[in-house]
Amino acid sequence: MDLDTGATRHICRNKSYFQSYTPIEEAGETVVFKYPAVFNFGDSNSDTGGLIAAGIGDRLEPPNGQTYFLKPSGRFCDGRLIIDFLMDAMGQPSLNAYLDSVGAPSLSRGCNFAAAASTILPPTVTMTISPFSFGVQVTQFLQFKARVLDLLSKGKKLNKYLPQKNYFEQGLYTFDIGQNDVNSAFYSKTEDQVIDFIPTILLEFEAGIKRLYDQGARRFWIHNTGPLRCLVRNIAIFGKDPSKLDELGCVSSLNRAADLFNLQLHTLCKKLQGQFLDANFTYVDIYSIKANLIANYSQYGFQQPIMACCGYGGAPLNYDSRISCGQTKTLNGSLVTAKGCNDSTKYVNWDGIHYTEAANQFVSTQILTGKYSDPPF
Repeated sequence: MDLDTGATRHICRNKSYFQSYTPIEEAGETVVFKYPAVFNFGDSNSDTGGLIAAGIGDRLEPPNGQTYFLKPSGRFCDGRLIIDFLMDAMGQPSLNAYLDSVGAPSLSRGCNFAAAASTILPPTVTMTISPFSFGVQVTQFLQFKARVLDLLSKGKKLNKYLPQKNYFEQGLYTFDIGQNDVNSAFYSKTEDQVIDFIPTILLEFEAGIKRLYDQGARRFWIHNTGPLRCLVRNIAIFGKDPSKLDELGCVSSLNRAADLFNLQLHTLCKKLQGQFLDANFTYVDIYSIKANLIANYSQYGFQQPIMACCGYGGAPLNYDSRISCGQTKTLNGSLVTAKGCNDSTKYVNWDGIHYTEAANQFVSTQILTGKYSDPPF
């Protein structure tokens, strides 16, 4: 199946996110992409090395990266992310991080502006360790584009490293951001306050999209946020009272905020499509894919839908907020290490916040069926 990038105008339609869990049908025909380049914006769900080392001069420790790269790759995962699998589906190499200049990275097929811990709103408004909010990432893109066009206009032979001029208009612009805005808000706000906060978040997102449109972007691929209630970190912090957990062992109170964020994001997608008739806005329902994976994990070969593969503390969560995956620290007078599990392919969650490569591959496979996008491929 081909994904039409120009002939058909994509129009978002309403869809309810308050749905019961049902098993996902097996993937059939998948999408064949036709984009010459991809420009990605987001947080740790799609960061291929922007924040760590290049951004804040920190590092990830093994066993991060153990499954595919065989060493830490700047990704908060044991291997590849969803964006890696999507690039592979296009027959293209993984996106290099905009902030990572070491090793003369090739940016000819696009660039990744995502940085872990990033939010849509500026960090002065949100609780985050990343200075690279969505507005900053968009500004970085504008500078990147201007510099590329300047070099190309001077006849520089850099096609091996830089995108061609028409790639900026023909390329796909992907977005996976907003999870940290909603999630971090729960640490300082009530549920009602978080919900009231959502329109402010999306106004900032809309402003960034319009800046990109004004620069020639026409093909937008927007992921919604996943089921925050089932992140191990949130269960450890907000789910200490068993009465606050649902049938899956997830925190019920976080569900409404994620649902409403996605519903309003979907509405924004429709609004933008109505305003910009020459653009395509594809809305991707990551929430439903991940929620179904957690609810029906055993049908897809997983054994642990919630517990972290890499962490400390053992069952049921194997998570301690004081020590990150791969770190060694003294806790309660003892020297301990947050170690990885023996087989990450059996786990959905990697480190308490992020998904394993196996889970990311499952999610990307479902995305590529086109059934979870609006409009469908």
